[in-house]
Amino acid sequence: MVSAGVPLARSLAALQGDSESPYMREVLGGVTKDVESGISLGDAFAKYPEVFSSVYVNMVRAGEEGGILDQILARLATQVEQDASIRKKIKSAMAYPVVIMCVTIIAFFGIMLFIVPKLGGILTSLGGPNAKLPIYTQVLLNFSNFCTHATIVPHIPNLILFTIVFAVAAIYGLRYIRTPEGMYKFHGLLLRVPIVKVIILKVAIARFSRTFASLMGAGVSVLDALEVTGAALGNKVIEKELKDAAAAVQNGKPLSEPISQSPHFPPIVAQMLLVGEETGQIDTVLTKIADFYEEEVEVLIDGLASVIEPVMIIFLGAGVGLIAASVMGPIANLSKTAGG
Repeated sequence: MVSAGVPLARSLAALQGDSESPYMREVLGGVTKDVESGISLGDAFAKYPEVFSSVYVNMVRAGEEGGILDQILARLATQVEQDASIRKKIKSAMAYPVVIMCVTIIAFFGIMLFIVPKLGGILTSLGGPNAKLPIYTQVLLNFSNFCTHATIVPHIPNLILFTIVFAVAAIYGLRYIRTPEGMYKFHGLLLRVPIVKVIILKVAIARFSRTFASLMGAGVSVLDALEVTGAALGNKVIEKELKDAAAAVQNGKPLSEPISQSPHFPPIVAQMLLVGEETGQIDTVLTKIADFYEEEVEVLIDGLASVIEPVMIIFLGAGVGLIAASVMGPIANLSKTAGG
């Protein structure tokens, strides 16, 4: 609509009427009023940080200042769609293993609490209290007894006690992670987990490249672009590296130099940045990097999704088989002994 010459306020009003979300209609209504009162679109968006990110707001401001708002909005649309596509693929790949894991844990403790104690009584009645059981069967029975009895705190079964302790620890852990120090340490930990590290780095590099290229193409200064881009990456460790890179750029160094010294950015990014600095086409070069790493992320996630399902089925089958062998094997042996 902006490209077609429709007035900004009328365009926003049209979007407000077409939105299916009541909250989004409310936000667009507020933005429309602000624009009609003379506030710039970027400043109006900045009032709603939960809807419009700092990257979005800064790019819109740059578009307004440069008179290329329609081009900037087109870039933002592409960027938002690609980010949403990556997030959707990651969530889709993680949904199946998370569901299987939850069902497995619930089923396991259900068996421990309700089925194994009864089967333990059957084994005792068949072989007597001194019956010799396989080691894995005895471990299963001991674990079931530990879960159902109160051996640590009187009148509170151990399973309930450990569930309460785990819930309290999880709550305090999440609160700590939300602090700046805790979030930095948590993000650093994620960058040391083998498979997770690869996904996070590729996503972060793709997001850095596309966001930084969009900001540079919109005429935002390198220092402002680095600040905004770092906040949009979603990882505090890499964000700190970009802040250090911004300080180096402020001291007169080219951006490619501190990026080349980063332990997380691969050498190709620094090399391509150097080419972009020499040719004056940083945004074009970084867009190519973003395309490359977004494709890498898609291939990696698709590969993980195809591997996770059979692996989870194997582990689930192995667990069920172990429990069945631990219970049914001794019952059969004791029945033969009793019959003989």
